Amino acid sequence: MSTVASKTQRSAQKAAHEVIDSPEFKHLVVRRWKVSMALLVTLFICYYGYILLVATNKELVSRKIGEVTTLAIPLGIAAIVIAWILTAAYVVWANRSYDPEVERLKGELKR
Repeated sequence: MSTVASKTQRSAQKAAHEVIDSPEFKHLVVRRWKVSMALLVTLFICYYGYILLVATNKELVSRKIGEVTTLAIPLGIAAIVIAWILTAAYVVWANRSYDPEVERLKGELKR
């Protein structure tokens, strides 16, 4: 390997470490974890709440809301729809907030 390539590689590694050690990058990582954990906890509460409701309160979920439909069916559908909504919320957040910040930090890395 030539010394020019070696120096360029060391310079890129140094720049990468500067970005990784920067407070902006650390803040971005913390923010992504907070958003992810909030959405994950919400999803778990909805999903496992539905499972626990079905397991512990059969009288409630077996109530008929139509001729043949019980309350468990729309509640189950709601759990699935909530998962889709949470996924969409994450995608919107990532596209509007997270991805532009990542691109900005990548730009700093290339300098």
